[in-house]
Amino acid sequence: MKTKNIESVINPSPAHFVGDGFRVHNFIPGKIAMQRMSPFIMLDYNSKYHFPPSEIPKGVGIHPHRGFETVTIAYKGRVEHNDSSGGGGIIGEGDVQWMTAASGVLHKEFHETQWSKKGGDFQMVQLWVNLPAKDKMSTPKYQAITNKEMKRVVLADNAGFIEVIAGNYNNEKGPANTFTPVFMMNAKLNKDGIANFSFPINFNTLLLVIEGAVEINENHYATTNQLVLFKNDGEDFTMKATENSVVLVLSGEPIEEPIVAHGPFVMNTQEEIIQAFNDFNSGKFGTLS
Repeated sequence: MKTKNIESVINPSPAHFVGDGFRVHNFIPGKIAMQRMSPFIMLDYNSKYHFPPSEIPKGVGIHPHRGFETVTIAYKGRVEHNDSSGGGGIIGEGDVQWMTAASGVLHKEFHETQWSKKGGDFQMVQLWVNLPAKDKMSTPKYQAITNKEMKRVVLADNAGFIEVIAGNYNNEKGPANTFTPVFMMNAKLNKDGIANFSFPINFNTLLLVIEGAVEINENHYATTNQLVLFKNDGEDFTMKATENSVVLVLSGEPIEEPIVAHGPFVMNTQEEIIQAFNDFNSGKFGTLS
């Protein structure tokens, strides 16, 4: 197999607030174009940030989505959310919320009420995963993935472990169901721990260092809050933790279709975007209070 080399190590953009509850750095599309990292068409990273206690939970009020999936990975803090298709619940630390907006939902998400009253460190990733044209208008659905449901692959030599959310690692498959081939996992490595990865040459691949620092392929380094984008020139790479580390690993088969995005809608043509706004304005996305 051939080594998958690094294209760039990217520093986070300046943070901005989404609503009043999510302080994020936008890597996709801010630093990396949607098409370049397809099927991952948005990556907002709420780096570790301390929220003081609040009797009124902070967050984002009712908003629509169509044409893709939202995936929220909770590292610290708790989120309460609901959508117009009947999905909802609480995302606890270590859990994942995987919402298939598809034909359209209304959604809202706030800091969980009791957590908000206490305050604390908050750290999360939200991804938008694109859907192929044939699935964009499918029925919305929801996958609540708890941390204990994730496949945990323990590495040799006390290196740590890999939490598999989607795809597989060492033939251990994660619980998420996906429309196109997607790998999503957390590498939780002890200092000097080594993990090896292999993804198809054409899959778009990146790492986001959530905590700690790592050495990749023995010649590149990345530290907390940095993103590593790989070239599409090989299959394999090695990651060694230079301190105790948590790293989000993403790889997916690109969807080779046009991307037309406007606000909360991601479709294939401008006409479909106009239709999405018309459907939203006429109440076809359901109701949510």
